[in-house]
Amino acid sequence: MIEEAAKLLARSRFAIAFTGAGISAESGVPTFRGFNGLWKKHRPEELATPEAFRKDPYLVWEFYRWRMDLIRKAKPNRAHYALAELESMGILKAVITQNVDDLHREAGTGNLIELHGNIFQVKCTSCGYGEYLKESGRLEEFLAQSNLPQCPDCGSLLRPDVVWFGEPLPRSALNEAFRLAERADVVLVIGTSGVVYPAAYIPQIVKETGGRIIEINTEESGITPIADVFLRCPAGEAMEKLMTRIKGLI
Repeated sequence: MIEEAAKLLARSRFAIAFTGAGISAESGVPTFRGFNGLWKKHRPEELATPEAFRKDPYLVWEFYRWRMDLIRKAKPNRAHYALAELESMGILKAVITQNVDDLHREAGTGNLIELHGNIFQVKCTSCGYGEYLKESGRLEEFLAQSNLPQCPDCGSLLRPDVVWFGEPLPRSALNEAFRLAERADVVLVIGTSGVVYPAAYIPQIVKETGGRIIEINTEESGITPIADVFLRCPAGEAMEKLMTRIKGLI
């Protein structure tokens, strides 16, 4: 199976990757529903919604600062670095991710589409202001504050630049992801349940336009029935083996 997947990638003309939470498991990123699915007795649906933010922005920001602080300590793992290397080799053209943990960027991926946003980015609720806290150097200062963050341009409330429950995915990001899927002859699907739509359409589009699907997951998913190659394996281990094989083919 590894050999077949390596050949598909090495011979591809336009390969893309589609990743979910499973790729970050080895990095120790806490899942949204970790700690028995509770955060101070609140479910994610009670915190990650526009309604929750309007009702109690202090609580929502307390939750997101807590998550930022946890996630910033995580480091990219073998799978993240392997995808970045595949891109530098010219094999992988883009990574489309459902994750907000920023680990693909940390690992060096250049063409990255973040369908659900980025936990280290904030945006204004009124004007067009946006800020990537890692780049601006304000992350430490931001996490140390307990007050509600305000927009430096208009003074309105800032919010996390992530997609909340009940919100649509960013149209431009989704359109670009679909465009890439239509062009792809191979999609490497790693660590996603394959049941969250419209993102789950991405591998299906590749399949429908004649492309092949390589899935890496520790368990079967919504993608498994249409996968051409299914590698039942942790992401880091599978990608390490794949890279060895690919380098022996090119």
